[in-house]
Amino acid sequence: MADWQEITGGITAPRGYQAAGITAGLKPSGLPDLALIFSEVEAIAAGVFTTSQVKAACVEYCRQRLQAKQSARAILCNAGQANAATGTQGYLDTLESALAIAQALNISSESVLLASTGVIGQRIKMDALRSGIPKVVAALSQTGSDAAAGAIITTDLVTKSIALETTISDRPVRIGGIAKGSGMIHPNMATMLAFVTCDAVVSPHLWQQMLARAADRSFNSITVDGDTSTNDSLIALANGQSRTPAIIEWGAEAEKLEAMLTAVCQHLAKAIARDGEGATCLIEVEVTGAHDELSARQIAKTIAGSSLVKSAIFGRDPNWGRIAAAAGRAGVPFEQENLQIKLGNFLMLENGQPLQFDRGAASAYLKKAATGAYLQQDTVLISVNVGNGHGVGKAWGCDLSYDYVKINAEYTT
Repeated sequence: MADWQEITGGITAPRGYQAAGITAGLKPSGLPDLALIFSEVEAIAAGVFTTSQVKAACVEYCRQRLQAKQSARAILCNAGQANAATGTQGYLDTLESALAIAQALNISSESVLLASTGVIGQRIKMDALRSGIPKVVAALSQTGSDAAAGAIITTDLVTKSIALETTISDRPVRIGGIAKGSGMIHPNMATMLAFVTCDAVVSPHLWQQMLARAADRSFNSITVDGDTSTNDSLIALANGQSRTPAIIEWGAEAEKLEAMLTAVCQHLAKAIARDGEGATCLIEVEVTGAHDELSARQIAKTIAGSSLVKSAIFGRDPNWGRIAAAAGRAGVPFEQENLQIKLGNFLMLENGQPLQFDRGAASAYLKKAATGAYLQQDTVLISVNVGNGHGVGKAWGCDLSYDYVKINAEYTT
């Protein structure tokens, strides 16, 4: 069993954090579009960002900030405009945004991190942002996580939030998180944003390492459509307000903290994959028997990202041949006579040989997932074994429906 429990509160569950989300007029829809996360004290900060060569101004800004100073107190996120591919003026807008929120909070602009989401090629509506900053600061609350989660979404159908609590040195330690993402989701920072708060005391070096590994096992292991965004950002703060002893080296406490951090990130990542544009179910792929974890994850991600596999799941067609083909092209060597494939509890291929199975029942299994409870009974499990190695890896995706094309064909019109 996990050495933690789920609690309420999202990103404001850990001690010493406030959050807010307001409507500033950035989105044409008039929905909430400006979020703020604030630590009452300086917090250790870590980040993982898109690997795209075309990066939003906020990504470049955050990378420079974290290289110069591995701490922060505030994260400001606007929705509506991505501020990516907006040239020099887009970066100047970012600098102005950081300075404006810093002045409103009476902190240094070096303690501000930024994120943006929306349409690529559009600058932030600075007049709306300027007028919204005093409002979002005034709205800060220790119960503001839900409002912040609602203000960062774009095409998402649901908000995404989680908080967990464990015990370290006989004191409670909490990690909370919110995320957004629905389309343009693919490994290499799966458009997605995720913000994590923690009240443990941890060294900057360890916190960054923990976050990078957690990202690989969560956000870098999901796919919706094969497209990596310009704005993908995962930012995590640890402010030490749990008053636990500092974690400065690897050991049992560091392992427990990283495991809980990974669990938070995996929950948010699965929520993003399940909310894939037009999706009707979540797909979870587990690969065993590979040489190492990296190889297993590579096969799993290839299967989860296969358009043919995703289409078959949407059509409720238990076509295991598409799974086998995707595994074979993942770029990971294995002997095909060792290949085993299961869909739920249906064993379809064993030792590289096809088996008889109840196709009607297997199709019914897929149909049932499409009507199951959110992130509970709505998951299609694909299990693949490729040999006798110790490598185990997971990836998550969603089915590919007609609505995905409709949503993205009309995105800016």
